[in-house]
Amino acid sequence: MKKLLIFLYLFAAQTQAQNYFVYVAAESDDTVSLLKFDGDNISELERFDVGYYPTEIEGPHGITVGPNGDYWYLSLAHGNPFGKLIKYSTKDNKVVGETSLGLFPATMQISSVTGLLYCVNFNLHGKMSPSTVSVVDPETMTEIKKITTGAMPHGSRMSPDGLKQYSVSMMSSELYEIDALDLSVSRKMNLENKISEKKKMSMNHSMDNKKMMNSTKEINYSNNMKEHVMEMKNSMHMSDVKPTWVIHHPNKKTLYVAGNGSNEIIEIDSDKWKISKRIKTQKGPYNVEVSPNGKYLVATLKGEGSTAIWDLENNYKTNVIKNSTTVSHGIAISNDSKYAFISVEGVGGEPGIVDVINLNDSKLISSVEVGKQAGGIAFWKTD
Repeated sequence: MKKLLIFLYLFAAQTQAQNYFVYVAAESDDTVSLLKFDGDNISELERFDVGYYPTEIEGPHGITVGPNGDYWYLSLAHGNPFGKLIKYSTKDNKVVGETSLGLFPATMQISSVTGLLYCVNFNLHGKMSPSTVSVVDPETMTEIKKITTGAMPHGSRMSPDGLKQYSVSMMSSELYEIDALDLSVSRKMNLENKISEKKKMSMNHSMDNKKMMNSTKEINYSNNMKEHVMEMKNSMHMSDVKPTWVIHHPNKKTLYVAGNGSNEIIEIDSDKWKISKRIKTQKGPYNVEVSPNGKYLVATLKGEGSTAIWDLENNYKTNVIKNSTTVSHGIAISNDSKYAFISVEGVGGEPGIVDVINLNDSKLISSVEVGKQAGGIAFWKTD
């Protein structure tokens, strides 16, 4: 009888529902919410202010939790003039450190090997010139280096082994690989479709010739004119792909990139460093994540207000789930690969929403309102 009671006690303990905890930033409210999901319902435990200037919206954008779960980090994009990186304790969600980064710091992650944090500087305003990745020592909250990459770098993630950092540049349609040890760009790739790129170059060349012929009727062909033509050519080249996110598969040599402008997911062989597949999607894929078990690829479809789930073990079988409101944004996946937490911005004065999707049956099972323009989201822990 005693053994039976012990067995029943252990069985009950094992089957007790787990709690899942997630942080999400609200970019238009300057708040971050701590959420709890009990397996059935998601709720907001706490909402706290993260801005410094009451009269300004500072735009909390990227959010990540450190490898040991003791701290979480937040990028404030709209600094004066530069953005900030803020470090918080998960014990009480109080600030424990900060540092200035570049223009519009966005997404970030910490390497499990070097312990350094890598954050892209989106550089939203001004000319579409190359921007940077800031490398920060999170212990001392000191920026130790800026590494130049492409124009408007956005989504960025570490490789599973912590040795490489990957980011995509939205306006130059490039994928960058940074060596996390020597802090330099090791490889880069143009993500444009070669066929469409040839068509665009042909069209640009024809338009340039017409504009140049018209211009030379009135202006002498001088060095200034040559410079003007070159500037015109550069300004006319716009990315078709507009990549917004990149993620590495947890146990395969594969990268996935969201082609926000070309409505596709680009599969890349990270060993051979070449594009292996282009997967067409509905409008505006924005963020992409892969479940820790490697089975599911999840993408938010920002232009559709939906989330797409691909079964990577079943020939990319796809399910598309309508989100609770419009402008689907970020993704955080639980460490047991059961649930995807989706931040959805909403529009105007609508509150943001976080939806919970069961990945095993592709069902939306719970939602909770948070601050306006819910964006950056990060999984913290289970208990």
